Amino acid sequence: MKRLFPEITAAFLLLTLSLCSSCFAQTQTSPALKVDVKSVMLPVTVRDKHGNAVQDLTVDDFSLTDEGQPQRIDYFSHDTNLTLTLGLLVDTSMSQRDVLAEERTASERFLDQMLTDPNNKDQAFVIHFDHEVELLEDLTADKQKLRDALEHVGSPQLASPSNPDDSKAAHRGGGTMLYDAIYLASNELMSKQPGRKAVIVLTDGVDRGSKETLNSAIEAAQRANTAVYAIYFKGEEAASNGYPGMGGGHRHVGMGGGWPGGGGGGYPGGGQRPESQPRVDGKKILQQLCSETGGSMYEAKKQKVDDDYTAIAGELRSQYILAFTPDKSVAPGYRKLALTTKKKDMSVQTRAGYYAGE
Repeated sequence: MKRLFPEITAAFLLLTLSLCSSCFAQTQTSPALKVDVKSVMLPVTVRDKHGNAVQDLTVDDFSLTDEGQPQRIDYFSHDTNLTLTLGLLVDTSMSQRDVLAEERTASERFLDQMLTDPNNKDQAFVIHFDHEVELLEDLTADKQKLRDALEHVGSPQLASPSNPDDSKAAHRGGGTMLYDAIYLASNELMSKQPGRKAVIVLTDGVDRGSKETLNSAIEAAQRANTAVYAIYFKGEEAASNGYPGMGGGHRHVGMGGGWPGGGGGGYPGGGQRPESQPRVDGKKILQQLCSETGGSMYEAKKQKVDDDYTAIAGELRSQYILAFTPDKSVAPGYRKLALTTKKKDMSVQTRAGYYAGE
């Protein structure tokens, strides 16, 4: 039985991540450190000039700045056994119906590969989104429950080419609430979890009908210390009337959806965007979502979703975890971070910034 997300309350918006000391396993290069609840955590992937993950760095190899000011790295770990929380967000809109079977199979194999903690501390959840956002399975370490949830992704209610007049299917195909899905997953589920966190989104990157914007979805993921990874399936964005930051290009009147109060969004006053407005590039949207939260985007090729999942698994296993404590005098608001290595010919992938004093 599918369960809709409950209404967001103010309490959820005030939740902050409490980093427990168990989340940061000590390495031989870092002393015992006490974790401050106001610390900012950074999942970090480092690659050499050939694109291979670099896994032999120490805390002394990194340099961090906050709005250009050098910062001391308080915590450092390269322990691949840290608690892992994963979210799978699957686009079940009409533009993605032809790839759902492949996505389900690959997603099941990915979860089997990643949820390996013998004490069941690693957990995952499954969400699907189209004209609404639905939580198919809440956080669990039970792989069978997750498999069952994935079997329900897109199976009972999507339109089929042989039945284009089905009203329920047409209703379901009328939206793609990508931004709402990321916002809700980050705000309601990830914000309360410790350790390593990532959501994997399978979509064409085009949003239609979200209440949230691209920027608010990114902000929610950053606040929850959650990296967004995307597997991009080229869909029907060429025919989309939406554009970044405005949800979709049509106002879906009376469509309700997973977000309480309806999934309005769209161009002010409803209707189509002016023809002079640029069309959405779903690939660029996903690249922005991933780069600003510390994740990566992979482009799905025919029968290659497993390869994309393997690459994501490799990133998550090779991550360093760094954290620092911002100065108490820092004004509230968004602040840009820059993390580099002192060694040459290496690229660093991590979140672009954080929200201070809130």
